[in-house]
Amino acid sequence: MIEALPQSDPDKANGNRHWWNRTVIGAGITSALGDFCYETTTVILPGFLSVLCIPAAALGIIEGIADMVASFTKMLAGFAADKLGHRKLLVVVGYTLTPVGQMLIALAAGWPLVVMGRVVSWFGKGLRGPLRDAIVIQSIRSETRGRAFGFHRAMDTVGAVLGPLIGVALLGWAHTIKWQDPSGPFRLVLWLSVIPGFLAVVAFLTLVRDPAHSPNPALRFFSSLRALPGRFKRYLGAVGVFGIGDFSHSLLILAATQLLTPSHGVVLAAQIAGLLYVGRNVVQVVTSYPVGVFADRWGSLPVLIVGYVLGVTTAILTAAAFFFEVGSLPLLAAIFVTAGVYVAIQEALESTVTAGFVNQETLGTSLGALGTVNGTAKFISSAAIGVLWTVVSPVFSFGLAASLMAIGTVMLARLQSESGDGTK
Repeated sequence: MIEALPQSDPDKANGNRHWWNRTVIGAGITSALGDFCYETTTVILPGFLSVLCIPAAALGIIEGIADMVASFTKMLAGFAADKLGHRKLLVVVGYTLTPVGQMLIALAAGWPLVVMGRVVSWFGKGLRGPLRDAIVIQSIRSETRGRAFGFHRAMDTVGAVLGPLIGVALLGWAHTIKWQDPSGPFRLVLWLSVIPGFLAVVAFLTLVRDPAHSPNPALRFFSSLRALPGRFKRYLGAVGVFGIGDFSHSLLILAATQLLTPSHGVVLAAQIAGLLYVGRNVVQVVTSYPVGVFADRWGSLPVLIVGYVLGVTTAILTAAAFFFEVGSLPLLAAIFVTAGVYVAIQEALESTVTAGFVNQETLGTSLGALGTVNGTAKFISSAAIGVLWTVVSPVFSFGLAASLMAIGTVMLARLQSESGDGTK
């Protein structure tokens, strides 16, 4: 267990409620629909940019800008919720902005509107993320956080599986139709993805109950940040360094597309790459709940370290695929499977580790700080990896990513060794 600070007892606050409750289930359904919406865009965006003649560097920058916007939004949203006590309305607004952003991308003829659409979607993602997590955390007992978040992330990824899978199938069907504009099939899929996005808003409004949360009007932004526990700040440092190497997995899709194109052609290569990404999401669905169970039993921090090691492995294997110019489906499948496991661990446990380090009264601010560190790091990573891919080589870019992720993993392991126990 970590060093505990004086804090409110979440078990008393939620009445020893079982983790399998209406709020957890409703948040899971909402996330599944939301991911159905924007992950469909994620899987077809590289191909869409290709037909618009937008290079890999632009994809990295677009994803990086979107992540940065989401990250700073998380910080401000978390603080606002702690100060004002209003969370559910902000989450609803966040989910509404996701399909609005998809509509802008569907209308794009070049990179400016793509950037705008991605920024709008990710602003909504940043607005809802820490507040939704805070609602889930405060609706369950502390000793079942891993399972609750494992279930939530599994549901989240169900949408990330079904959306891209249906999107790839629709893309293949749409290519059989005669289009004057080669971007037509991609635009069709983008427009259809808006439907589950708006259904997510309805699901959250009707199913999720926000536990009682008193406003704290005396809370000050910078004072609350300075007051965060020192060990939590060191944890954020490790997360940040790892995140600088933790590139957007849109680049993994692009990598698979480029490696497969010589033997399959660009359209089939893009479809296979999309299916590999779907496979990554399936792995994430299957492993998310077991990850949560392991974390509840052995500690969140040790399991998170294992996830970080798998992240390093993903980057090394991708660099090796480019170095040896191997467009092998088994190797690419191994890369995406490894990525699926490490993302399942990362997404399920980074928030639960945070909840163990901080006071419940500043939980929103702390989760916002985590999101800001992650998003800022991923902005640097996605932009840098994309640019270095174009300017130097993909081998160098993914090799650098692996090195940074390894440093972050070592920092996290040192944090664990301070007390020699797990974080629950």
